[in-house]
Amino acid sequence: MRFFLPRSRGGALWRFALAGVLVVTCTAAATAVAGLLEVKTITSYFTAPSIVHPRVQVPQPGQPQTILILGSDHRAGEPQSAANSDTIMLVRINGDSDTINVISVPRDLQVNIPLPTGFAQTAKINASYPLGGPNLVIKTLQHDVFSQLKVNHIVDINFLGFKKLVDAIGCVYTDVDRRYYNLNLGTEATNYSNIDIQAGYQKLCDDAALAYVRYRHTDTDIVRSARQQDFIRDAKNQYGQTRLIEDRDKLLKIFGRYTQTDANLHSVDGLINLFNLVAFADGHAIREVHFPAILLPCNPPAPCYVTATPQAEAAAYRSFMRVIKTAPAPSSASSASSAGAAGRPHSARSARVPTAGLESDPTDGKAQAAAMRSSLPVYVPRMIASGTTYEGPAAGEYPRAYELRDPRGRPHASYRLVLAYNATLGQFYGVQGTTWREAPILSSPSEIRVIAGKRLELHFDGGKLRLVAWRTPHGVYWVSNTLSLDLSNQQMLGIAASLTLAR
Repeated sequence: MRFFLPRSRGGALWRFALAGVLVVTCTAAATAVAGLLEVKTITSYFTAPSIVHPRVQVPQPGQPQTILILGSDHRAGEPQSAANSDTIMLVRINGDSDTINVISVPRDLQVNIPLPTGFAQTAKINASYPLGGPNLVIKTLQHDVFSQLKVNHIVDINFLGFKKLVDAIGCVYTDVDRRYYNLNLGTEATNYSNIDIQAGYQKLCDDAALAYVRYRHTDTDIVRSARQQDFIRDAKNQYGQTRLIEDRDKLLKIFGRYTQTDANLHSVDGLINLFNLVAFADGHAIREVHFPAILLPCNPPAPCYVTATPQAEAAAYRSFMRVIKTAPAPSSASSASSAGAAGRPHSARSARVPTAGLESDPTDGKAQAAAMRSSLPVYVPRMIASGTTYEGPAAGEYPRAYELRDPRGRPHASYRLVLAYNATLGQFYGVQGTTWREAPILSSPSEIRVIAGKRLELHFDGGKLRLVAWRTPHGVYWVSNTLSLDLSNQQMLGIAASLTLAR
């Protein structure tokens, strides 16, 4: 028995559609100023046909809304049965909550699809899209995953819209966890999309961004979903409301041309309703609710499924619907505020380095530092997660010393070390260094904590540490968790606190 990592069928699969939704809804500020005429203009941008007889419940003004976002390769005018959807995501926007809640449903989830004939077909949930479009996706979710689900809007974005939106916002800086490479030579081992992206924090545009969020060939549905959620978070954080308002016409035209929605979002009343709700959510953090997926071993060519228990699915849905109230976040990376964004206290006294789940490995770290040329002082961890190993040294891949350019084109010396948590499942964590002290990924720490004399900036995703950063007079360094957040909070803190100058 082994875990099978299936090849792509070429479908477009992006949760970046969420960024498109936020592009539309966050124009609320401009709408409030420009009035009804502005909204009527916006509705004219929706040139793609609306979804026929959508299985949605039109929300009452001011009420919370749940949006179903689909990433597909469906193009207007083509039959639905010829399309694939590899992204199924739910977004919950509630004016009483301080977060926008998001949950991604794995495309390989085993379900019983309720067919119009009255029979049910056992298949992966992404098969519901070509069988019956967005309406059957909703019906399947309600029938076999989240029985209490009520969808208020549907957004179905295709791959060309994704690329155009990424380029329209000036690309996205994102934290790439490892080396992604494939050259399609037509052989069985290489028969999937071309990709050539190095590890490290960097700007992704156009085809590279598309290849990155589509990738699913040497990891799992869980890792892939997490990668796409990270990309959404980065896109939202980098595109401020001022630019959003300034560029709204361009962005809305792209969104309206390449995205199908329910008819209510083609109407003035529907847009005003959603605008008014999202006006209260502007600046709120995206909170990812992890789907409780269980990877089943399989023997190809038999289908390889992901599954979940009904109890775990019900718990995940309750978490998705939950209203989250948070304390104010620190005003800047140097803030000495007494509480973090999730109500976590600021720790003024220096704590000891956590060692649970860690092992000492300074020798391999120094070997990594010696294998690259960097004008930036190189710090490596004395402690790494138990049972994990560095990738490389391997020429042209690991470790990586490179030049990172900010939006003004100014160069910043940078480097990336990559460690494998579980290479078979595509789980990697890393250490990043750069002289770009204002990198967008570091803009909103949840908490400041002092450990072993180091002032650490903690970035949480829910209750899990996603990133821990530390600043020196020469630059900023951070430890990135795996995309699926496999390292414990104590491991993340211990690794970051153990960073030591190697050269």
